[in-house]
Amino acid sequence: MFNKASKGSLFPYTIWIAFFVIAPIALIVYYSMLDLNGNFTFNNYKAFFTPVYLKMTLTSFWYAFLITLFTLIIAYPTAFLLTKTKHKHLWLMLIIIPSWINLLLKTYAFIGIFGLYGPVNAFIEVFGLESKQILFTDFSFIFVSVYIFIPFMIIPIFNSLDKLNPTLVYAARDLGASSFTTFRRVIFPLTIDGVKSGIQVTFIPALSLFMITRLIAGNKVITLGTAIEQQFLVSQNWGMGSTIAVFLIIIMVVIMLLTGQKKGGRA
Repeated sequence: MFNKASKGSLFPYTIWIAFFVIAPIALIVYYSMLDLNGNFTFNNYKAFFTPVYLKMTLTSFWYAFLITLFTLIIAYPTAFLLTKTKHKHLWLMLIIIPSWINLLLKTYAFIGIFGLYGPVNAFIEVFGLESKQILFTDFSFIFVSVYIFIPFMIIPIFNSLDKLNPTLVYAARDLGASSFTTFRRVIFPLTIDGVKSGIQVTFIPALSLFMITRLIAGNKVITLGTAIEQQFLVSQNWGMGSTIAVFLIIIMVVIMLLTGQKKGGRA
């Protein structure tokens, strides 16, 4: 009876996965094997391994790495300080609230902030310096992306730090460990699962950014997400766009496997 009930409860989830996960991926794989005329071909996969697309893939990895690195550098100390505050969950909520705002609205807000007549350039002119075009640069793209992803990096790290047994830290200090050694040998290893989760929710979406890339970086930053958008909406080459999406899915799965939490048994 129990097995039948458990199988029955899994049925809705199976249907959901079949229609909204497996079916879309199958369609993407199918379209990736079609050319512009709808004929079956593997030329799209051959084209992906040309220098143009390989360079685009490396560029996407590089920007995703930088975004994840700067996000982690900011998020970890922030999460650590939050756990030491009196109203830590309130402060965490205040950090999360901006993520509820529509991404497009936040992007357009940064266009005004970084514009030639925006507050950033107005502040620069106070010191007698000429206004500069901050938009459509690598700096603006990485800055806005880091701002967008910071809450998603903070949450898992905060949860890991909040669950950390403080007696382990006290024991390390009593045994003569410095603050840095305590962090390196005790705190960070015990919160590494939160860091891995934060990397997943930052690095994977950063690979496929296209709206921020278009509006903030212009055409100076081309990523896999931008290439997919261009192939589908501009070139109308659904086959090549699907091929890039297939490799993007493979890359995402590999990253999830590499950063997945491994739970080993204890004696």
